Amino acid sequence: MQTAVSADGRSTILSCKGMNRWFGGLHAMKDISLHIDQGEILGLVGPNGSGKTTTVNAITGFFPPQRGDIFFGDVQLNSLKPHQIAQQGIARTFQNVALFKGMSVLDNILLGRHNFMKPSVLSAMFYWWAAQKEEVANRDKVEEIIDLLQLESVRDEMVDVIPLGTQKRVELARALAAEPTFLILDEPMAGMNQEEKEYMVRFILDAHEALGLSILLIEHHMDVVTAICDRLVILNNGEKIKEGLPQEAISDPDVVAAYIGKVEK
Repeated sequence: MQTAVSADGRSTILSCKGMNRWFGGLHAMKDISLHIDQGEILGLVGPNGSGKTTTVNAITGFFPPQRGDIFFGDVQLNSLKPHQIAQQGIARTFQNVALFKGMSVLDNILLGRHNFMKPSVLSAMFYWWAAQKEEVANRDKVEEIIDLLQLESVRDEMVDVIPLGTQKRVELARALAAEPTFLILDEPMAGMNQEEKEYMVRFILDAHEALGLSILLIEHHMDVVTAICDRLVILNNGEKIKEGLPQEAISDPDVVAAYIGKVEK
């Protein structure tokens, strides 16, 4: 597949065409197509059960589409395993916090560097200076992310004892430590109060600007997606019902009906 170019001259980095997925008799994705351009923040929204997480799981290889194609640049992702997709430069966070309990903030973020770590018994035994150099380089990158997301004050704390909002920020930091070019955020503000949401929005925008990321954002808070997303794709019952600019998309009658039901006249 040749990389496409959008109307404003940006290259398309992710293209999903006609994705379908069944779980037994449930048709969870019905011919869903979407694309994300370089440097864009695309919002993926819809009511509970609309197919948002299924779409993300298809892109990241956890439940590949049974029909349809996914291209990241010129690389087809359909047959790749999740770790192979991560190696392409795609990272994600999860709807439920997926940190490793009993480990520090620093160690959790370091785990995001696993694609860059090349452990070897021989190198550790006979070329210890090379292994040490690699460890220092990985720690330096993690420290940059800690600074970017302002986690210095909790870097040595156990993730079990820090607030939910900070845990979500640590999960974002772990994803950024993988040095992705494309970041998927699955409800990063779930369970947060208003102040925590505002902090998270700021950190997402800071990371987007500082690291030149393209972002797919799944989020229920409409005030967030309309404020920071360039476009929205809206799903309902496994189908795409609207795509467009945020304010235009959420005002569409089909979208309103999906959220609050149709009003009988």
